[in-house]
Amino acid sequence: MTSAPNVYDAEPIPPAARAEIERLLKSGDLFRYTAPADAPVALLEREFADLLGAKYALAVSSCSAALFLSLKALNLPRGARVLIPAFTFAAVPSSIVHADCEPVLCEVGENYRIDLADFHAKIATVDAVMISHMRGHTSDMDAIMAAAQARGLPVIEDAAHSLGTVWDGRNIGTIGQIGCFSFQSYKLLNSGEGGILITDDPDILARAVIMSGAYEHNWRKHGTDPALEAAFARHQNRFPLYNLRLGNLSAAVVRAQLAEVARRVRDGRRNHDHVAAQLNLSPWIVVPDKLAKEQRAPDSIQFNLLGMDDHEVRAFVEVAAAQGIKVQVFGLSTDNARAYWNWQFLSDLPDLPQTRAMLMRACDVRLPARLTPEDCDFVADVLIRAAQDIKGNLRATGT
Repeated sequence: MTSAPNVYDAEPIPPAARAEIERLLKSGDLFRYTAPADAPVALLEREFADLLGAKYALAVSSCSAALFLSLKALNLPRGARVLIPAFTFAAVPSSIVHADCEPVLCEVGENYRIDLADFHAKIATVDAVMISHMRGHTSDMDAIMAAAQARGLPVIEDAAHSLGTVWDGRNIGTIGQIGCFSFQSYKLLNSGEGGILITDDPDILARAVIMSGAYEHNWRKHGTDPALEAAFARHQNRFPLYNLRLGNLSAAVVRAQLAEVARRVRDGRRNHDHVAAQLNLSPWIVVPDKLAKEQRAPDSIQFNLLGMDDHEVRAFVEVAAAQGIKVQVFGLSTDNARAYWNWQFLSDLPDLPQTRAMLMRACDVRLPARLTPEDCDFVADVLIRAAQDIKGNLRATGT
């Protein structure tokens, strides 16, 4: 292969979506509550819940909307403190701010996962926990859930990057009280924009449905489960409407891709592990190991640069880019929304030296499932040679 693979284009939407989209366009029936029953959005919710093994699902306009509605549906008091990892996307603390709560940032280690010592030190001061499985890296959910349950705290899983990831035999997103997923273009399921939340709690689902925009009695189109009907009856007219619904066209696009999830997970894991094995041969690059109970579903790869100063890291990025491979260094990319010090909408940004140090050397490269092994070899070769160009073949100090 002589040219860099395109890692940004999404996979084509399966042909199965076209007939349904054509039917919707002819009918003009794009609003989820127009149909008496079985609108595409309602079908997506049932199918997605079944896929993950959850009782209920609610499709909304984005994963950010799902996170926001999750917090509101938990009935947290104004000013509630919500513990999150400091390595996440800006939308996560933003959802907390929009829900009139306060983010509490927790240190993250070199393996991109929550530092459990800092987590245990801070959990006694919070009212809820929101775990971001950032870039698909799952923290120790056994330890997190045990600590939260001991204090009676709800746990929301931000699984935007983690559809298809499994922790100790359980699907990520089904371990906490609520799991939230993204349908944005760079995610495993792509509708351009969109998201979905899942839960087994009928009261949480009922509150979220009403607030999402199920005015009057449109909530009746969310199923006939007796526990859910009773919850809707309890919460009717008691919550404000935010109108964060997903439309039928987006649902039709996502539904056609559900059958592709298993294949995309398999191929994404193959690509990640193939590149990781090669990168780990470099004395200047390390790909952190997954946790023992974790089976990931990656569509990108993250790695840490060793023994390089800031100037050398920037030079590494430039050399790789000249060969067609874009590398994002979270802490050195201007205004990166994943670097917590750029969340200046927060009133009191903490000093988190461990997370800051990690972000200054942590690199991110897309590896979509559609890449071939030859594409992956190209990516790995460029990254390894870029590191060699900067540092040579000597072993990094301390490794």
